Amino acid sequence: MAQDRFATLNREPTHVVLAVVVQIRGGRLQTLLWQRAREPDAGRWSLPGGVLGAAESLEASIRRHLAAKVDVAELSHLEQLQTLSEPDRHPDERQIATAYLGLVPSDADPSLPADTAWHAIDALPPLAFDHQGIVQAARDRLRAKLSYTNIGFAIAPAQFTLAELRDLYAAALGRAVTATNLQRILVRRHLLEPLAEHRAPTSAGGRPARLFRFVHRSLEITDEFAVLRPRS
Repeated sequence: MAQDRFATLNREPTHVVLAVVVQIRGGRLQTLLWQRAREPDAGRWSLPGGVLGAAESLEASIRRHLAAKVDVAELSHLEQLQTLSEPDRHPDERQIATAYLGLVPSDADPSLPADTAWHAIDALPPLAFDHQGIVQAARDRLRAKLSYTNIGFAIAPAQFTLAELRDLYAAALGRAVTATNLQRILVRRHLLEPLAEHRAPTSAGGRPARLFRFVHRSLEITDEFAVLRPRS
């Protein structure tokens, strides 16, 4: 038995791509997971992805798998997160995995197959293989980048009020953020621009809230010194 496993692990490794697709839903940072129907780890939840095609780049492969399996054809941001190559990370074969972080704006609602669902990152079910650590690495990457880049554009809708953006940042960072401080930081860095439009007041009343948008909707480093640094 041990010899069979040794022979399996010494075959040419399979290269797979995985994605931690993140969206803020219901005020919580959530990720897409699909439930495995077969062994190994049948019944456990895992990250979407699949085998790297022979004629594909890594990014093209993960975009194909996401579009085919979970209807996430358009991501607001996608970046390579890490490569995992521990010999025993998969029990049946030598498998190398390249993981990506993908972000979906809060106003999108991708259609999902029956075996796929959103799960709050702070309350994950038991995950297959080493996927729990990959999700935590993605969460930490997002939180860090919120402090020194304009990556907030990727979790926000095209237009928003400062209060709405505050709530998105707070959900992503896992801590309270004030709208005043957020405006001071992002406007000072020239990341936001006000629009002429206002959000109509709710039934509770109040003044119409001005709408804003991000100046650029592609990733830029805005401050090497992390002002919105997440707590350890």
